[in-house]
Amino acid sequence: MAHSESHEPHAAEKINWLQAALALLALGLLLLLLLSKLATGETVCDITQWVFLIPLLPGLGAFLNGVFNRRLPKFVVNIIAIGSVWSSFFIGLMLFIQLKMTGEPVHAVMYHWIFSDALHLNIAFTLDQLSGVMVLVVTFVGGLIHLYSVGYMADDESYSRYFTYLNLFTFSMLVLVLGDSIPLMFVGWEGVGLCSYLLIGFWFDDPAKATAGKKAFIVNRIGDMGVMIAMFILFYATGALSFAGIQENVDKISPLLATLACLALFLGATGKSAQLPLYVWLPDAMAGPTPVSALIHAATMVTAGVYMIARLSFLFVLSPTAMLVVATIGGLTALFAATIGLFQYDIKKVLAYSTVSQLGYMFLAVGVGAFSAGVFHLMTHAFFKACLFLGSGSVIMGMHHEQDIRKMGGLAKKMPITRWTFFLSCLAIAGIFPFAGFFSKDEILWKAFTTHNTVIPGAEYVLYGLGMLAAFCTAFYMFRLYFITFSGENRADKHTQEHIKESPWTMTVPLIILAGFATIIGFVGMPHVMGPNLFEHHLEPVLGEATKVIASAAGHGAHPSAALEWGMMGVSLAVAGLGIGLAYMLYGGGKFVFKENANFFYKLLRDKYYVDEGYFYAFVRPLVNFSQFLWKFVDTYLIDGLLVHASSWTVRSVGEGLRLLHTGNVQHYLFAFLLGVVAIFVYLLQGTW
Repeated sequence: MAHSESHEPHAAEKINWLQAALALLALGLLLLLLLSKLATGETVCDITQWVFLIPLLPGLGAFLNGVFNRRLPKFVVNIIAIGSVWSSFFIGLMLFIQLKMTGEPVHAVMYHWIFSDALHLNIAFTLDQLSGVMVLVVTFVGGLIHLYSVGYMADDESYSRYFTYLNLFTFSMLVLVLGDSIPLMFVGWEGVGLCSYLLIGFWFDDPAKATAGKKAFIVNRIGDMGVMIAMFILFYATGALSFAGIQENVDKISPLLATLACLALFLGATGKSAQLPLYVWLPDAMAGPTPVSALIHAATMVTAGVYMIARLSFLFVLSPTAMLVVATIGGLTALFAATIGLFQYDIKKVLAYSTVSQLGYMFLAVGVGAFSAGVFHLMTHAFFKACLFLGSGSVIMGMHHEQDIRKMGGLAKKMPITRWTFFLSCLAIAGIFPFAGFFSKDEILWKAFTTHNTVIPGAEYVLYGLGMLAAFCTAFYMFRLYFITFSGENRADKHTQEHIKESPWTMTVPLIILAGFATIIGFVGMPHVMGPNLFEHHLEPVLGEATKVIASAAGHGAHPSAALEWGMMGVSLAVAGLGIGLAYMLYGGGKFVFKENANFFYKLLRDKYYVDEGYFYAFVRPLVNFSQFLWKFVDTYLIDGLLVHASSWTVRSVGEGLRLLHTGNVQHYLFAFLLGVVAIFVYLLQGTW
């Protein structure tokens, strides 16, 4: 298997790419024409029925590339894979614009799925204010990752298989966000779980990568059990499983059942969205190709849990206890993962723990009832984290597959586009104004501080403190990563240094686009003291009622003053600036202050609190030992030995004993016959004696 990720395209491939670009341009012009007709009201058909095409097109792309596989040239694979995702994006954009114009969600029923006396479910897709945002994020960021993959995976032997999995992943994620019921969402939920296993273990002939894929699959199955339990509870309580049906009957759910259902759903979210204690699969997901890491970590799979809680916000607000659990786990995860990221040296591992930490922020937001803030951070994170992961892939390619940042340095001059896009995304994730992360992170911290907790009074201050500490760590480890990688002198061997160069355009163009959005997209969700929060207003039809319930339950009294909000924004900026400044003092210019084995605290963070080792001794090894006991004793000794072998030995022994009676001598048979007659005669006469 070739892991090569290099890559000056050959002349023939350049010609094919020119053809591909022309074909995609023609497709884009066609869709823009339809868009212009929609804007003027001159629709050529009822586009509300096009919603099913959004997931169908990537699914069709996965089918075509999967069936024909290596028989297709790369040019055709590219057209199918990339064209299907971008087509879904343009269709989603048209429907989103119609939604903004009319305010009416787009709903399409494909066919009847499950019909019984108690349960009626359809295969139906709904594009409303919430799912519309998710569709645009998934298809836009996913489309850029598909384009980036053309350069990154150019020399891989399983090129078409890779794009098959990538399209299937996109299809599953779109089913998840568009499905109008929990079972249909769960189909997409399981689909992205399967695709994560296939993509993380894409290079499956490497045992470490195959093991990482299996780890992701198994850990996610633990969480998925919670979603299934929640479905049974909700069906028992409401008699419905569609989102609309559950919301209509939400008053039938008792507080106890609401808490149990929400906690079960959150168990599923901790698996899919990598929260404590089921986060351990996500750092190992770095075993897959870097574009896969960007797809999983940025816009798709790991955000599924946040989306699910936002979608069921009307249910979660019924249980303040469950909300506090969500917020607490989110805050603890944000800080816990951020501290691990402080002293990692694998460029992708730093970003992996950063993702776990940022997901913790999202759960902190939805846990305190700031559902729109959580979804807003989901969107901004998709842009800057995708840019960071794809930037790390560009660095890895430039360094000839080296991922240890201690062997990098001085890349700013040789890879300027990668450097600047990475730098802008670092500013965004650190929360520096006016980049996107500042607006979304500040909104979460503001809501965490000002939303009074009704279960444990004063808990909001603890949650805010967890978020601020995580923000400081985020700024520090991201700029530590930037300074070690891009500043100072290159520390690689001479041969590697001579061949470092910027990545091809198929990789740098997505980086530029993502960095641009990471810079400006935050202005759609400005704090109220700075202007209208357009994003919160957009989501109000879906999340507004739940937000009102939270505000009513908290009993706010007077709205916090504008001076307090400005002051807290200043504190957030100061904390982020302190983290960046400390990183510059310790690592600026490529220098190292901390050495390996420096102290216990350093080793504890470097070795990730030994959580994987603890899980191994507490769960993995006992289960392996128990399975070996079942194999060697129960299966081999009891079942095979006593039940199978002993029963066969008994039958065989009885048969051999009876065989002794078959001598072939007629006189013996006559004697036996006589004994039988005498025995019968004695039996019949015994009653007369």
